[in-house]
Amino acid sequence: MMNFVVKTIANAGALAVAIWLLDDITLTGDDTWNKVLTLVLVALLFGLVNFVVKPVVQLLTLPLFILTLGLITLVVNALMLMLTSWLADLSDLSFHVDGFWTAVLGGLIIAVVSWALNVVLPDED
Repeated sequence: MMNFVVKTIANAGALAVAIWLLDDITLTGDDTWNKVLTLVLVALLFGLVNFVVKPVVQLLTLPLFILTLGLITLVVNALMLMLTSWLADLSDLSFHVDGFWTAVLGGLIIAVVSWALNVVLPDED
């Protein structure tokens, strides 16, 4: 359970950094608490997408992973971020990623920040 909470906090922090750095990734809300709640819900949605969909996509694109020496990971991360944006829109969450290249850069930022936060935060069960 603790591992789930730590990963959700890391995802929320990484998403917050991407939102802060990139103008085309937006999170809107009435007040600060509404934004924080939306950010946590989007982090949960992002974690669910990465848990369910990403392994299937990685398996289907395995030859491309080998051919590009793993660089296709940037595209897969961008697609997962765009899928999260689409699902957030369906769920009436005020999170939006505008454009593929923004998603690529956002996915890179989220991967680096999430990795750094997972190193710093405890991961004990």
